Amino acid sequence: MRRPEAVPGILTADEILATARSIAAQQEPSGAIPWFAPTGGVPGHVDAWNHVEAAMALSIAGLCAESRRAYEWLRANQREDGSWPAKWVLGEVTEPGGESNHAAYIAVGVWHELLLTGDQEFAERMWPAVRRAIEFALGLQTARGEIIWIRHPDGSPDDHALLTGCSSIHQSLRCAVALAERLGEPQPDWELAADQLGHVVAAHPEAFADKSRFSMDWYYPVLGGPLRGPAAYRRIDEGWETFVADGLGCRCVSDQPWVTGAESCELVLALDAMGDTARARALFATIQHLRHEDGSYWTGWQFANRRHFPGDRSTYTAAAVILAADALAGASPAARLFKEIDGRPLGPSEPADPVACGCESLAEALN
Repeated sequence: MRRPEAVPGILTADEILATARSIAAQQEPSGAIPWFAPTGGVPGHVDAWNHVEAAMALSIAGLCAESRRAYEWLRANQREDGSWPAKWVLGEVTEPGGESNHAAYIAVGVWHELLLTGDQEFAERMWPAVRRAIEFALGLQTARGEIIWIRHPDGSPDDHALLTGCSSIHQSLRCAVALAERLGEPQPDWELAADQLGHVVAAHPEAFADKSRFSMDWYYPVLGGPLRGPAAYRRIDEGWETFVADGLGCRCVSDQPWVTGAESCELVLALDAMGDTARARALFATIQHLRHEDGSYWTGWQFANRRHFPGDRSTYTAAAVILAADALAGASPAARLFKEIDGRPLGPSEPADPVACGCESLAEALN
């Protein structure tokens, strides 16, 4: 069994392993990983994105049997169109629509598992599910390049895209392209789709619904890879005072006195990916006030009322902590997942079709 690496001065390897075990303790017999186990009679729901993130964290900590059960559950529950329902509760589908970023994230998980274990047979077994999921997501891509966030149960797409979701899909597409090449089934169209999507995320805010009060819309264009270098630093610096509560962590939304562990650790990953290791480590140390004695993490802290809110210790928060710890420790074969994919740095891309997003006509007008 592999062991996680310590983040010196912040978390020991044993503490990270305890956090992973807190995720495994909430895994359902089916292999599904809910947001949290039933607490006070209220069960947490399962969605494919957070389920994959939790599986990745289990693998980092060496809980391979639990992680593989999670991936097998994902493979077994994929629908014919390549998607998964948006939510299950205790095995029952409660929201049947298929979200594009939920579907695409399986590519990140499978690539991550291949990096960690070198298990080609696992990757080959999961490949058909990855391929169907990516095709589902790309079936929601507009001519301009953004990807609509959900397909409704009647088959109709919604009318808008989300910046956070599309930033995540960008990383998913890069992982899917690398996985396809590794398995001898290259998908050049996926790479072009990723180029166009990354460009739209970086350069066309008008393509997305306004969710600017949410911190994820602030840092996800960096986390998912479309922004790097000076543009990434400008974006993070411009939003820092809005979203970061000094000594507490990253807010979930700008207008509420609530910091959350998952958003804080994703921001750690974004900072680390763009090279700002000092702020990443400082923020990671700060968020440890949410750690419970059993290794799990409270979802958030409402600092006006001085209480944990919403009052659960979520698997996705624990998973984000483990992913951030792995990136900061820099020791596992998958530790650079948010920096590069198969040796190719994540970062800005030129549009595959500048006419479709209006950039070619704009350039002509300026000239």
